[in-house]
Order: sequence, then structure tokens, then C-alpha cells
Amino acid sequence: MANVAMFLAGGIVVMGVMVSLSIHKIDEGHVGVYYRGGALLSKTNGPGYHIMIPFITTFRSVQTTLQTDEVKNVPCGTSGGVMIYFDRIEVVNILQPDSVHEVVKNYTADYDKTLIYNKVHHELNQFCSVHNLHDVYISFFDQIDENLKMALQQDLNTMAPGLRVHAVRVTKPKIPETIRKNYETMEAEKNQTAHCKRETKGHRERSGNGTKTGSYRR
Repeated sequence: MANVAMFLAGGIVVMGVMVSLSIHKIDEGHVGVYYRGGALLSKTNGPGYHIMIPFITTFRSVQTTLQTDEVKNVPCGTSGGVMIYFDRIEVVNILQPDSVHEVVKNYTADYDKTLIYNKVHHELNQFCSVHNLHDVYISFFDQIDENLKMALQQDLNTMAPGLRVHAVRVTKPKIPETIRKNYETMEAEKNQTAHCKRETKGHRERSGNGTKTGSYRR
């Protein structure tokens, strides 16, 4: 009798463990995708508690709200052969819930590595390779954000239509120290020249206002 009681108690404990392992939670703003034996299953689940077969079925929770992917320290070679580094590029994006399964099937649950991170590296290097340092650092820097956003979205429209890029923010690239100092010197000289021109113009205007001309009748 005692052995039966111990057996039942052990069975209850095992069942309790199995149930606890089978219950899992999907947070709000996420979609759950499931794998069995490494194969992606066709079903998905929304927020809440769900049950799966423990040890056989596994799941990943995929975010479907706005998220920011940070791509850091991207090397970029200009057309003149100067190597610069973009310290951080932020890509604000969102994956539509009804596109989760298709995107995960094609690019895995870590889809952003292929569709965001690798693509940012590629597009920035394409841009740098056809522009010199002055273009990248000064002339066209204010256009990089929008151009990168458009390039990313253009590819996503074909590769993953349910993934939308809302914004891209690019930090000023790091350039070799000697070149950076030269740019700072040039910028200071440019500002000084502009200041001198304003001072000269102001002086001429004041001088002109102080001289009155007119005519008289005899």
C-alpha cells in the first residue's frame, strides 16, 4: 500500500512538472512561433498563456511593436581610400503581426540580422565607396538618414513586405584624428571669414547712413 502511495505521489509530482513546463506566456505586443524537432510549425499564438508539449516543442516570442535596432561601429571606406567608422545607426522598425510566420520562415526569428543589420552595413559601404570624405562627412551627411531609410524599405518591400522602417538615425562618423583637426581648422577659418565679411558690410552700411546727399535751388 505504501509503495502505491509513493508511486502515486511521484506520478503527481511528474505531472506537475510536465504541466508547468508546458505552460508558457506570450507578452503583449508579441507573437509566439513554435518549433518541433527544429521545424517551424504553422501555428502562432498571440498574447496570453498557452500550452505546448514540453521537451518536444519550443517557442520564440517575436516583437510586433515599434523597436529600435542599433547597428554599431560600421566601417566604411570612402572613394579616396579613407577608412571611417559610423559609431551608431538606429533603425526604428515594426513587424506586422500577420507577417510574423512568413518572415520567421524565410529569415528565422532573428530576421533583423539579415534584413536590418547586414543591409545597413551594405548600404553604407555602397554610399561611401562612391563619395569622397568631404561628401560623406559634410556635404551629404544630412541626407544619409533618409537615403538609408529609403534603401532599406525598398528591399523590404520585396523581401519582407510586413516589415516597415519608420526612421533611421545616423551619428556623425569617426574620421582619422589628423583629418578631423584639419576640418576643424578649416571650419574655424570659414567662420572667421564670414564674421569679417559681416563686420565689413556693417561698417559700410553705417558709413553710408552717416553721409547725406541732396540738391538745392538757386
